[in-house]
Amino acid sequence: MSQANDKLIGPVPSSIVNSARSNVTPYEGRVAEYNVATWLHLPGLANLPVSLMVRYRDGNQVRDVAVDHGKVNSHNKVMLSGIARLPMKGKIEDMQVRLRSAVPTQSLIVEELFVQAVELQESANRQAMA
Repeated sequence: MSQANDKLIGPVPSSIVNSARSNVTPYEGRVAEYNVATWLHLPGLANLPVSLMVRYRDGNQVRDVAVDHGKVNSHNKVMLSGIARLPMKGKIEDMQVRLRSAVPTQSLIVEELFVQAVELQESANRQAMA
């Protein structure tokens, strides 16, 4: 699928991006994880496959990570969700949730978008408990 058919679902606020604790993994290095879910209305894309993507900047590099794949139903709606595992060398910036489709999307209606850190940093965790 071409990146030309990527459509912005929504930006992720930096407060959510910065709240995630990063873990060190043997193969990917540092990784931050986010729960991502969205309900979309996609007129004209009934019965076509789509992908939920997260795009972010890691230093000077722009990265795309696939979160979920699904098929738009006959009512032009789809729910996509999953855990976005974002490898990083520096700091995650400009995080966006995006839709990727095989054909151009004429219209995209975001009915709901949810993004949350899987594990909070210690300082954010203490604030959440206060």
